[in-house]
Amino acid sequence: MNLPNRLTMLRIILVPVFLAVVSLKIPYGDYVAAAVFVLAASTDGLDGYIARKFKLITRLGKLMDPLADKLLVSAALIALVELHRLPAWVAVVIIGREFAVTGLRALAAADGTVIAAGKLGKIKTVTQIVAIVALFIKDLPLWLGQFSIGLAVFFTIWSGLDYFSHAWPAIKKGGY
Repeated sequence: MNLPNRLTMLRIILVPVFLAVVSLKIPYGDYVAAAVFVLAASTDGLDGYIARKFKLITRLGKLMDPLADKLLVSAALIALVELHRLPAWVAVVIIGREFAVTGLRALAAADGTVIAAGKLGKIKTVTQIVAIVALFIKDLPLWLGQFSIGLAVFFTIWSGLDYFSHAWPAIKKGGY
């Protein structure tokens, strides 16, 4: 298993670690949870960079990398809902978009079309990570968490619409 795939697997392994930290009522638990989340999230950019730079892109990486991202973000959003720091509808919008785009990519792939992550998708990911961290750190001003999650929802919806608009020709061609 190459380094990018190991980093992706590390991200998956860190999801239950993150959830355990969130669940345990330990001193400075919010900071530890945020740190574990940031560590896990940072492996996403790093594994992709290494895979592209050293031509280490594999089928396993193509499958597991987006799955690892979705697991990490979904776990964090659900934890925030449970902690009463995030309205459930926000988590549903963000997670629902992930399911919709994943399904769209699967349909397109069935017809031989690859829908790559675009710039808006990358912005969406960054805004989600910043918002999640801001919501975990209770010492930050409340408006900062609310503003950042609002921005994340905006880019989540915008990037989802962008994926669908770019995939529409493939959907029509495939007879869906």
